[in-house]
Amino acid sequence: MADETPLDRFRSVLTGASRAIAHEPELEVAWTADMAVANGKNLRVPMPGRNLPRDQAMEARGHADSMALKLRHHNEAMHAKSAPSDPSARACYDLVEQVRYEALGSKAYAGMRDNLDAAMAVRVGGDPIARATSPDEVPLPVALSLLLREHLTGQPVPEAARKGTDMLRGWIAERAGTDFDALALSLDDQKAFQALSLDMLQHLELTRSEPMEAEPEEGEDQDGEDDSEDNPDAGDSQEDQAPSEVAGEPSEGDEEGEGEVEQQVEDDNAEAEAGDDGEEGMLPVRPNRPWTDIPGNFDYKVFTEQFDEVVAAQDLCDEEELTRLRAYLDAQLKGLQGIVTKLANRLQRRLMAQQNRSWDFDQEEGILDAARLARVVISPGQSLSYKVERDVEFKDTIVTLLIDNSGSMRGRPISIAAISADVLARTLERCGVKTEILGFTTRAWKGGQSREAWLAGGKPAQPGRLNDLRHIVYKKADEPYRRSRRNLGLMMREGLLKENIDGEALLWAHTRMLARPEDRRILMVISDGAPVDDSTLSVNTAGYLEQHLRRVIDWIERQSPVQLVAIGIGHDVTRYYRRAVTIMDVEQLGGTMIEQLAALFEDE
Repeated sequence: MADETPLDRFRSVLTGASRAIAHEPELEVAWTADMAVANGKNLRVPMPGRNLPRDQAMEARGHADSMALKLRHHNEAMHAKSAPSDPSARACYDLVEQVRYEALGSKAYAGMRDNLDAAMAVRVGGDPIARATSPDEVPLPVALSLLLREHLTGQPVPEAARKGTDMLRGWIAERAGTDFDALALSLDDQKAFQALSLDMLQHLELTRSEPMEAEPEEGEDQDGEDDSEDNPDAGDSQEDQAPSEVAGEPSEGDEEGEGEVEQQVEDDNAEAEAGDDGEEGMLPVRPNRPWTDIPGNFDYKVFTEQFDEVVAAQDLCDEEELTRLRAYLDAQLKGLQGIVTKLANRLQRRLMAQQNRSWDFDQEEGILDAARLARVVISPGQSLSYKVERDVEFKDTIVTLLIDNSGSMRGRPISIAAISADVLARTLERCGVKTEILGFTTRAWKGGQSREAWLAGGKPAQPGRLNDLRHIVYKKADEPYRRSRRNLGLMMREGLLKENIDGEALLWAHTRMLARPEDRRILMVISDGAPVDDSTLSVNTAGYLEQHLRRVIDWIERQSPVQLVAIGIGHDVTRYYRRAVTIMDVEQLGGTMIEQLAALFEDE
């Protein structure tokens, strides 16, 4: 068609190729500014630039090819049935299966091999394996999958991950070298391949600890199916276990050291629920644990603030990328703008009604009331009627939207949050209400430079918060909407959303509001879970971040002039905030934000 852009034509070709690979005539491919994901026969791949740079086009092809190969060669029910219950073993099991079906495509088609290589290079470039400086820091599942891929396809390990992979190459080869040869002979048979994979995990001593983990009351490890289904992010928190064994003689660690490490990691998982293995494309588990009373001696502290940052959204990426991300957000806005705008108009009518002029009638002087002139005509002796405008107080107001930018908000939740914030900012600006839009996350997974400083300092006990904060200003209160509209597209950026430390983010937003001159200050928090930071929770008391969040909320609600309201997405925030609402469907977010604001404005 004449009005088709090169990007549209590229997507059409990509869809046709994916249908042919998957043998699925109804398969559809769509763009995303987020991580690649497959939902049934709907594939979402990263959108390349408008001029289709070769590397970005190959990356998109690689993701599409991988997901199409999975539809063609992978049986999910068979895979889940034999999945190991140990999280680290499960992560290895899943990645090894991905290597299998991608190897089938690589060996059959040279072009597909290049595409898969391009997508793999991008994935490992943001993985902790690219930053590892010692075996302890190398995620075993990723290293194992890269070495197996090298053996099955002959493709070398990507440059970014080569150093980290080589740290474990000898250890893996010693224990699983012969397993690689057997796996190479079973690529076409998923059942045989997964049986050999389980044998390989035993040789790597990743499944031997299952009887030890059956001691807790639930005893779920007796049947591996329960854990594999209930823990979709398996393999995240215990990734460092096997590399630590490399440095510490695994045979002796079974009796003492390994048992202590396993118990510690197990406790960390139970308390911190940190479901992220450090890979930027994964989603952390967001706990929703029952609350216990805050200890009287609870004292929140920060190990170091040296690496924290408050940054403007436009400083986190270049103008071209920000424009592209905003274009993607606008495309998402088309499907939702009608509904959200109707609700926004309703809010505007409510606000304007409070600002409308009010009159006192039948006054002796003032402005002549034309509506009552009929009385003078009917009864000429009647005196003229005047009206006087009454002063109506409408408090000068500022609204701050504090949006959770954690990894679990990826996809639809963060898109809806950005769209709703966009529409709300425009609406409130028309009503003369100042609006500030803020986001909070961390600079790194699992601690970043703060954790490195803690390790270098000898690992002091109870260090407090142990990650680098990143607080983002999308729109300043005094900044017109037109100048900041592009900034909201940043929420669509891959790699931005990491972990979340809610208590300090709430204090930061609250401090900014207290410095404002407005009479009424409203702070709205949008989140989909409790505070999660793997590094902090693994070395402090249980519920450390959650306890701090509750203290902060209690202080603001009791003593601060700021009105605090929260919206939880699939997460019960009513147990934290006095004024809160929980929504189970993210599509309700825009309407809920507007209704909550309207209720606050109508309060006496």
